[in-house]
Amino acid sequence: MKRALMIGAAIFALIFVGCSTKVTRVDTSETIDISGDWNDADSRMTGEKMIKDMLNERWLARFYADAKKTPVLTVGEIKNLSHEHINTQTFMNDIQRAVINSGEARFIAARDDRVSARDERKEQDQYAREDARKKERQEIGADFIVGGAINTIIDGEGKTAIKFYQVDLTLTNIETQEIVWNGQEKIKKLVENKKVRP
Repeated sequence: MKRALMIGAAIFALIFVGCSTKVTRVDTSETIDISGDWNDADSRMTGEKMIKDMLNERWLARFYADAKKTPVLTVGEIKNLSHEHINTQTFMNDIQRAVINSGEARFIAARDDRVSARDERKEQDQYAREDARKKERQEIGADFIVGGAINTIIDGEGKTAIKFYQVDLTLTNIETQEIVWNGQEKIKKLVENKKVRP
Protein backbone atom coordinates (compact mmCIF):
# COMPACT_ATOMS: atom_id res chain seq x y z
CA MET A 1 0.00 0.00 0.00
CA LYS A 2 2.80 2.38 0.96
CA ARG A 3 4.68 1.53 -2.22
CA ALA A 4 1.58 2.13 -4.36
CA LEU A 5 1.13 5.56 -2.72
CA MET A 6 4.77 6.44 -3.44
CA ILE A 7 4.44 5.39 -7.09
CA GLY A 8 1.20 7.37 -7.39
CA ALA A 9 2.86 10.45 -5.88
CA ALA A 10 5.81 10.11 -8.28
CA ILE A 11 3.48 9.83 -11.30
CA PHE A 12 1.50 12.87 -10.10
CA ALA A 13 4.74 14.85 -9.70
CA LEU A 14 5.84 13.94 -13.24
CA ILE A 15 2.45 14.96 -14.65
CA PHE A 16 2.51 18.24 -12.68
CA VAL A 17 6.03 19.10 -13.89
CA GLY A 18 5.10 18.18 -17.46
CA CYS A 19 2.07 20.51 -17.38
CA SER A 20 3.78 23.48 -15.76
CA THR A 21 4.02 26.75 -17.70
CA LYS A 22 7.32 27.53 -19.39
CA VAL A 23 8.21 31.14 -20.18
CA THR A 24 11.10 32.17 -22.43
CA ARG A 25 12.00 35.81 -22.98
CA VAL A 26 12.58 36.73 -26.61
CA ASP A 27 13.74 39.83 -28.45
CA THR A 28 10.81 42.19 -29.05
CA SER A 29 11.85 42.67 -32.68
CA GLU A 30 11.72 38.89 -33.35
CA THR A 31 8.82 37.72 -35.51
CA ILE A 32 6.94 34.85 -33.86
CA ASP A 33 3.66 33.56 -35.30
CA ILE A 34 1.75 31.25 -32.96
CA SER A 35 -1.92 31.56 -33.87
CA GLY A 36 -1.58 33.03 -37.35
CA ASP A 37 -3.63 36.04 -36.24
CA TRP A 38 -2.52 39.69 -36.54
CA ASN A 39 0.28 40.26 -34.04
CA ASP A 40 2.84 42.81 -32.84
CA ALA A 41 5.22 42.07 -35.72
CA ASP A 42 2.46 42.66 -38.30
CA SER A 43 1.58 45.96 -36.63
CA ARG A 44 5.17 47.19 -36.39
CA MET A 45 6.29 46.14 -39.89
CA THR A 46 3.12 47.41 -41.59
CA GLY A 47 3.30 50.76 -39.82
CA GLU A 48 6.98 51.24 -40.67
CA LYS A 49 6.54 50.28 -44.35
CA MET A 50 3.49 52.46 -44.87
CA ILE A 51 4.94 55.52 -43.18
CA LYS A 52 8.19 55.14 -45.13
CA ASP A 53 6.12 55.06 -48.33
CA MET A 54 4.05 58.05 -47.21
CA LEU A 55 7.10 60.17 -46.39
CA ASN A 56 8.69 59.39 -49.78
CA GLU A 57 5.72 60.62 -51.81
CA ARG A 58 5.40 63.99 -53.61
CA TRP A 59 2.94 65.61 -51.18
CA LEU A 60 5.76 66.17 -48.69
CA ALA A 61 8.01 68.07 -51.12
CA ARG A 62 5.02 70.12 -52.31
CA PHE A 63 4.11 71.02 -48.73
CA TYR A 64 7.69 72.08 -47.93
CA ALA A 65 7.78 74.23 -51.07
CA ASP A 66 4.41 75.90 -50.42
CA ALA A 67 4.33 76.25 -46.63
CA LYS A 68 8.09 76.53 -45.95
CA LYS A 69 7.71 74.45 -42.79
CA THR A 70 7.67 70.86 -41.54
CA PRO A 71 4.16 69.36 -41.76
CA VAL A 72 2.31 68.52 -38.56
CA LEU A 73 0.30 65.29 -38.45
CA THR A 74 -2.19 63.71 -36.10
CA VAL A 75 -3.85 60.30 -36.06
CA GLY A 76 -7.58 60.06 -36.63
CA GLU A 77 -9.54 56.82 -36.61
CA ILE A 78 -8.06 53.49 -37.65
CA LYS A 79 -11.06 51.18 -38.07
CA ASN A 80 -10.79 47.47 -37.35
CA LEU A 81 -13.02 45.88 -40.00
CA SER A 82 -11.32 42.51 -39.69
CA HIS A 83 -12.57 39.18 -38.32
CA GLU A 84 -10.21 39.53 -35.33
CA HIS A 85 -9.79 41.70 -32.30
CA ILE A 86 -6.95 44.00 -33.36
CA ASN A 87 -5.64 46.64 -30.99
CA THR A 88 -5.66 49.63 -33.34
CA GLN A 89 -4.13 51.80 -30.60
CA THR A 90 -0.90 49.79 -30.86
CA PHE A 91 -0.94 50.25 -34.63
CA MET A 92 -1.52 53.99 -34.24
CA ASN A 93 1.43 54.18 -31.84
CA ASP A 94 3.63 52.38 -34.37
CA ILE A 95 2.62 54.96 -37.00
CA GLN A 96 3.39 57.88 -34.69
CA ARG A 97 6.76 56.44 -33.73
CA ALA A 98 7.77 55.89 -37.36
CA VAL A 99 6.83 59.47 -38.32
CA ILE A 100 8.55 61.07 -35.33
CA ASN A 101 11.71 59.00 -35.77
CA SER A 102 11.89 59.91 -39.46
CA GLY A 103 12.29 63.61 -38.65
CA GLU A 104 10.36 64.42 -41.84
CA ALA A 105 7.18 65.48 -40.06
CA ARG A 106 5.94 66.43 -36.61
CA PHE A 107 3.13 64.81 -34.66
CA ILE A 108 0.61 66.24 -32.24
CA ALA A 109 -1.39 64.19 -29.76
CA ALA A 110 -4.56 62.40 -30.83
CA ARG A 111 -7.93 63.94 -29.95
CA ASP A 112 -8.46 62.14 -26.61
CA ASP A 113 -4.96 63.05 -25.44
CA ARG A 114 -5.49 66.68 -26.43
CA VAL A 115 -8.68 66.79 -24.35
CA SER A 116 -6.77 65.38 -21.36
CA ALA A 117 -4.06 68.05 -21.76
CA ARG A 118 -6.70 70.78 -21.93
CA ASP A 119 -8.28 69.48 -18.73
CA GLU A 120 -4.83 69.55 -17.10
CA ARG A 121 -4.36 73.18 -18.15
CA LYS A 122 -7.71 74.09 -16.59
CA GLU A 123 -6.62 72.39 -13.36
CA GLN A 124 -3.32 74.28 -13.42
CA ASP A 125 -5.19 77.55 -13.94
CA GLN A 126 -7.00 76.92 -10.69
CA TYR A 127 -4.36 75.20 -8.56
CA ALA A 128 -0.81 75.74 -9.91
CA ARG A 129 1.52 78.66 -9.11
CA GLU A 130 1.24 81.50 -11.59
CA ASP A 131 4.80 81.03 -12.88
CA ALA A 132 4.15 77.30 -13.46
CA ARG A 133 0.80 77.53 -15.28
CA LYS A 134 0.67 76.60 -18.94
CA LYS A 135 -1.07 79.11 -21.22
CA GLU A 136 -4.25 78.48 -23.18
CA ARG A 137 -4.36 78.69 -26.98
CA GLN A 138 -0.72 77.75 -27.52
CA GLU A 139 -1.36 74.42 -29.28
CA ILE A 140 0.15 73.55 -32.63
CA GLY A 141 -2.55 72.80 -35.20
CA ALA A 142 -2.20 69.71 -37.37
CA ASP A 143 -1.94 70.14 -41.12
CA PHE A 144 -2.85 66.54 -41.96
CA ILE A 145 -4.73 63.65 -40.36
CA VAL A 146 -3.89 59.96 -40.82
CA GLY A 147 -6.86 57.59 -40.97
CA GLY A 148 -7.71 54.20 -42.36
CA ALA A 149 -8.88 50.66 -41.83
CA ILE A 150 -7.67 47.09 -41.39
CA ASN A 151 -9.63 44.43 -43.32
CA THR A 152 -9.34 40.65 -43.56
CA ILE A 153 -10.37 37.90 -45.93
CA ILE A 154 -10.22 34.36 -44.56
CA ASP A 155 -10.46 31.28 -46.78
CA GLY A 156 -10.28 28.06 -44.84
CA GLU A 157 -11.34 24.48 -44.55
CA GLY A 158 -10.66 22.01 -41.78
CA LYS A 159 -7.43 23.01 -40.10
CA THR A 160 -5.93 25.00 -42.98
CA ALA A 161 -6.62 28.63 -43.81
CA ILE A 162 -5.33 31.52 -45.87
CA LYS A 163 -5.54 34.74 -43.88
CA PHE A 164 -5.29 37.90 -45.94
CA TYR A 165 -4.91 41.30 -44.26
CA GLN A 166 -5.23 44.59 -46.09
CA VAL A 167 -4.34 47.87 -44.38
CA ASP A 168 -5.45 51.06 -46.10
CA LEU A 169 -4.29 54.45 -44.83
CA THR A 170 -4.99 57.94 -46.10
CA LEU A 171 -3.39 61.28 -45.34
CA THR A 172 -5.90 64.10 -45.57
CA ASN A 173 -5.26 67.86 -45.60
CA ILE A 174 -7.38 69.09 -42.68
CA GLU A 175 -8.03 72.53 -44.20
CA THR A 176 -8.89 71.49 -47.75
CA GLN A 177 -10.02 67.86 -47.19
CA GLU A 178 -7.73 66.82 -50.06
CA ILE A 179 -6.39 63.27 -49.77
CA VAL A 180 -2.70 63.78 -50.51
CA TRP A 181 -1.61 60.16 -49.99
CA ASN A 182 -3.38 56.81 -50.12
CA GLY A 183 -1.29 53.84 -49.02
CA GLN A 184 -1.93 50.13 -48.88
CA GLU A 185 -0.09 47.19 -47.33
CA LYS A 186 -1.05 43.51 -47.66
CA ILE A 187 -0.12 40.49 -45.56
CA LYS A 188 -0.98 36.90 -46.53
CA LYS A 189 -0.52 33.97 -44.15
CA LEU A 190 -0.94 30.23 -44.61
CA VAL A 191 -2.14 28.82 -41.28
CA GLU A 192 -2.06 25.05 -40.85
CA ASN A 193 -3.18 22.65 -38.13
CA LYS A 194 -5.54 25.11 -36.49
CA LYS A 195 -9.29 25.03 -36.12
CA VAL A 196 -10.49 27.62 -38.59
CA ARG A 197 -13.02 30.09 -37.24
CA PRO A 198 -16.02 30.85 -39.46
